[in-house]
Amino acid sequence: MGWIERLNNAINYIEEHLTDEIDYDEISRITLCSSYHFQRMFAYMADVPLSEYIRRRKMSKAAADLQDGSNKVIDVSLKYGYDSPTAFNRAFQRIHGIAPSEVRGGLHNLKAYPPISFQITIKGDCVMDYRVEKKEAFRILGVSVPLEKEIEKNFEVVPALWGKAFQNGTIEKLAGMMEGEVTGLLGVSSCNEESDWKYYIAVANNHLEDPELEEFIVPEATWAVFSGNGTNISIQELERRIVTEWLPTSGYEYGNAPDIEVYKSPDPENAVYEVWIPVVKKN
Repeated sequence: MGWIERLNNAINYIEEHLTDEIDYDEISRITLCSSYHFQRMFAYMADVPLSEYIRRRKMSKAAADLQDGSNKVIDVSLKYGYDSPTAFNRAFQRIHGIAPSEVRGGLHNLKAYPPISFQITIKGDCVMDYRVEKKEAFRILGVSVPLEKEIEKNFEVVPALWGKAFQNGTIEKLAGMMEGEVTGLLGVSSCNEESDWKYYIAVANNHLEDPELEEFIVPEATWAVFSGNGTNISIQELERRIVTEWLPTSGYEYGNAPDIEVYKSPDPENAVYEVWIPVVKKN
C-alpha cells in the first residue's frame, strides 16, 4: 500500500469519526508514521492545518444537521464534541459567519467543505538538490521547549524559543561548542509517539557537560538531506516541496527519527541551511 493511499485511509478514518474523538495514535497506525509527520504532510498538501480541516468538516456536517428543523442546537453541539454551547457557537460562526440558531430560516449562505482526497501530481519544474546519507547516532546539546500534539499550536512557540536564545546569548554560546561531523546550529523536532514532543536548538557535541543545557541523542538513521538558502519563509517552502513533490515519487517514506534543520549560517534574513528528513526505503 502506497503512502498516498494511507493518507486517504486516514482521511476516511477522520470522516467516520467526526462525531467521536479523533485518535491521533490511530492516525499514526494507519499512516505508518508519527502523527507529527502526518500533520506536517497534511498541512503542506492540503494548505490547511489538520485541526482546522477537522473543524471545517464538523461545522459543514453540523450546518446540514441544523437545516433539519427537528435538531436542536444543543444536541448538534454535543454530537460534534462540543460540551460548551459557547464554544460550538464560536466555531460555527467562525466557519459560516452566522450563529447556529440562524440556520433554520434558510436566509443565509452556508459554507460547505467536502472531504479531501489526496492524489500524486508530478511537477518537476524546479530542481531540488539533495543527497541520501546514513549517519550513526550522535549527541546534541542545547535548549528545548515542549511541543503540542496539534502542531499548528507550535507556530508561536518555536520562533519564541529562537528569539529568546538570540537575546540571552544561548546562540552565541552554542556556536562555540560545535564538535564532530555534524556542523551547524540545529533545530531538532523530536516528535515520536513514544515520548513527549520537544523542539531543540542545539549543536552536536559528544563530550561537554553544561548544567544549563539539555542533551538528546539523535538516533542512527538514513536522511534525505536538502540544501537551501534565504529566509525562514524559504526553508518552509523547501520543506513543503520535499513533502509534496519529492517524497511521493522518491521511493522513500518517512522514517522514525527527528526532523532536523541545520543552519550553516543562522542569519534570519540570509540563512544557509539544510533540511534533514528521516527516510526508509518503501517495501
